[in-house]
Amino acid sequence: MPAGKTMEQNTATEPIRCKAAVCKVAGQPLEMEEVEVAPPRAHEVRIRILCTSLCHTDVTFWRMKGFPPRHPSILGHEAAGVVESVGDHVHEVAVGDTVVPVFLAQCGDCPDCLSDRSNICSGLPARPGMPRDGTTRFSFAATGEPIHNFIGVSSFTEYTVVDVAHVVRLEPGVPPEKACLLSCGVSTGIGAAWKVAAVERGSSVAVFGLGAVGLAVAQGCRMRGAKRIIGVDMNPEKRDIGKRLGITDFINPDDIGERTVSEVVKEMTGGGADYCFECIGSTSVMAEAFQSSRMGWGKTVVLGVSNGVAPISIPSQDILRGRSVVGSLFGGLKPKADIPILAQKYLDKELELDEFVTHEMGFHDINAAFELLTQGKCLRCIIWMDGAKENGSVGVENGRACKAKA
Repeated sequence: MPAGKTMEQNTATEPIRCKAAVCKVAGQPLEMEEVEVAPPRAHEVRIRILCTSLCHTDVTFWRMKGFPPRHPSILGHEAAGVVESVGDHVHEVAVGDTVVPVFLAQCGDCPDCLSDRSNICSGLPARPGMPRDGTTRFSFAATGEPIHNFIGVSSFTEYTVVDVAHVVRLEPGVPPEKACLLSCGVSTGIGAAWKVAAVERGSSVAVFGLGAVGLAVAQGCRMRGAKRIIGVDMNPEKRDIGKRLGITDFINPDDIGERTVSEVVKEMTGGGADYCFECIGSTSVMAEAFQSSRMGWGKTVVLGVSNGVAPISIPSQDILRGRSVVGSLFGGLKPKADIPILAQKYLDKELELDEFVTHEMGFHDINAAFELLTQGKCLRCIIWMDGAKENGSVGVENGRACKAKA
């Protein structure tokens, strides 16, 4: 146990009132509300959010209707912050620590956490509400009506309460706007290349979807020594940033005529890619990624979050011929063990994070961030809480993110 931490260190007994962007109706703009954030209970941490970023998973759940209804709710799961207070039995972090909350738990005691074969914690499985009791720590300040939390994090608020199993402490040095990228998208992509696929030096790779996750996959494959990394995306603007992060070849499905993407990939690789990564969440693209893999040993890794339950169509004879498909949450990473490693790689200039931050804006403009992401105009938009960035240097002009003029 680190020095200075006691066995019982409950440091909060009062609720906090703050601003939060609340989702009240699926697909409708978030509404800024004053909310009350309860004190952390046992095994919980209350975090002052410094900045958060918007992920496609947030957009997927924001659009969902009747799944089951979870409104009103506070979305958001990529963030960086500072521990404001802790509940009983919290030993890993203390007030003032820099942390990132993560949607994936790591209790450290269950068979899955103790095994190298899984990163899906069975001790605290995903469930609505807080992981240990299913309740929420949020309510409207004016009425007391409860507000649902979101996949264990809820970062679209100035303060949140997270179970300690979902909290990763970081050493000082990583800027918060880079640290929050490690709490989901970038870590997912890097981990998929390193842990799930374990890409070998000299191998060929095809990445379907060059959003933040797909570009992180490309970077991870480059770090592993892949020889050919093919990026597939319908947005021609992804070509240049893809090349900077490791893509060697670019395919735009709109530019290949009557041929399928799998036909083009097989032609480029002499039979199919050794590894294919689906980073969109489309079952048809998952099937096409599988068809792009090499007969005999081709491996397809599914990372995209689908908003439906449609099955993937894969011919059984192709499975018999040695191809495989595997799914992955958080790139197979164990948050508490692996996020600090990625943070150190960033500090050592081995991991590129700066390229992923394409926009920055203030909390009150969060709906503009949704517009940018849904229109395919950004990778990650960093949303700063009021006063969290020195001198208020982030602003928005004419609906577009910019650095405020001095």
